[in-house]
Amino acid sequence: MRSNIRLQGEGDETILTKPASVTTRLLIDSDWYDQEITLVDAKGFEVGDSVCLRTKNPHHGGTDVLKRTLVARSGNRFKLDKALRQNFWTKGDTTCSTLFPLVTSEETENLVIENLALDGNRVNNENLDGNYGGCIFLQDVSNVLIRKVTARQNNGDGISWQICHDVTVEDCHSHDHAGLGLHPGSGSQRPLMRRNVLERCQIGLFFCWGVKYGLAEENTILDIKGQGISIGHRDTDNIVRKNVVRNSGQTGILFRPEGGPGFCGHRNLIEQNIIENSGPENGVAIDVQGGTEQITLRQNQIKESRGAAQRIGIRLAKETKEITLAGNSFDGLMKDVEQA
Repeated sequence: MRSNIRLQGEGDETILTKPASVTTRLLIDSDWYDQEITLVDAKGFEVGDSVCLRTKNPHHGGTDVLKRTLVARSGNRFKLDKALRQNFWTKGDTTCSTLFPLVTSEETENLVIENLALDGNRVNNENLDGNYGGCIFLQDVSNVLIRKVTARQNNGDGISWQICHDVTVEDCHSHDHAGLGLHPGSGSQRPLMRRNVLERCQIGLFFCWGVKYGLAEENTILDIKGQGISIGHRDTDNIVRKNVVRNSGQTGILFRPEGGPGFCGHRNLIEQNIIENSGPENGVAIDVQGGTEQITLRQNQIKESRGAAQRIGIRLAKETKEITLAGNSFDGLMKDVEQA
């Protein structure tokens, strides 16, 4: 999507999906300045396709990921829309896959995406990490409204945005993804997430790195495999209010320990949420880990209908500081509050 564009459908009758992904290896090395790749098997690749290139970095051993578009072809050799700017060498087990977000935009502003369904065809597609893809994926974008969108069955995230400011996601349904339901990504300022339903994902709402001054309000987060809501690396000054988090497989709300107090999510307000049936027999509804500081937990209802077992309402790690508890209610737990 370019700047100043509205993408509007007719609700669930407007469905964007994708075919099964195809993956092959590179036949010839491509250097960082090249704008061409040569595939071992070009079957399933056509000019106009978006592709994802992945390789093992020869210097540090990590994985380099790059998204490009195929713009010209000669046999099994393709020209890309932009140069690689990274080395993609055959010795790094380099692959090229037809993996891409269904709706995406980079370095734009003033977008509206509303009233449509996005189906990621999860069972027929390889996984694409939420830092690079999703049913919706935005990078370096500002002033976005995502409204009344169904994002479903993606082998990755549902809705992800990285270094994007003033993104509003409201009245959406994000469900049955291999990754995250909503992913306000690194460096994103002032995200507004309200009245969304997030179901059966790995994590429901994941505050990535440095997400600040956000509001998550009146969302319903159900049957999540891991954490209903996860807050961590320098995610500060956010408000999480009036959400329902029910049947989380590990934790209702988690403050991640990160790499020490300088990296934790400080000065966040958690209030008037309903958190029910969190984790296994030793599960925790709200788990504040690491050196997290200046957190207010106020007027939350923490419930267990499965029996007390070893379940805890609020757990505070030894390193935490200035944690304010006020007016929270507890029902059906072994212990309401545990301070390490």
